[in-house]
Amino acid sequence: MLSRMNSTRRDLCLSLPALAFFAELSGVAQQAAPAAATESKPDPAKIAAGTKIFSDNHIFNARELPIHSGKTGSSQAVCQGVLPTGEGVEMHNTVLLPGMAPHPPHQHMHSEWLFLREGKVEWLIDGKWEPAEAGDILYASSMKLHGLKNVGTVPAKYFVMAVGPNLKG
Repeated sequence: MLSRMNSTRRDLCLSLPALAFFAELSGVAQQAAPAAATESKPDPAKIAAGTKIFSDNHIFNARELPIHSGKTGSSQAVCQGVLPTGEGVEMHNTVLLPGMAPHPPHQHMHSEWLFLREGKVEWLIDGKWEPAEAGDILYASSMKLHGLKNVGTVPAKYFVMAVGPNLKG
């Protein structure tokens, strides 16, 4: 144990660049922290009246959220509002029946992440349908054409998290 604690001058000299790096990193973080704190509140003038601001931790209880059914499956709106950092967000839970698509390929201002919990789907990327399966995470960038279809034999179950300035209410 003592041999590990007895460092040579060579060991000390070799560690100096790392110490300097972390000291610089710490200084940058301390300078950035006050700026981040002032930017963390959304501008009320840019948010529609009645829009939910997610400023507290919360559980969205699935048993309490209404389910809307249709010919392609069902969906459950989880939340829509604004984060304390100013981004508009929307989340929904969907069950897509085999052979169905929720809607035709489309594009929109906001970006979306789709978290595929169960099933097999195809995701439209740059004009080509690509396979995805349970556990995969799909991403749709702002203003990029994308689409989804269930190519499996069981319902596809997924969450969509949308983030963008057009979701502020």
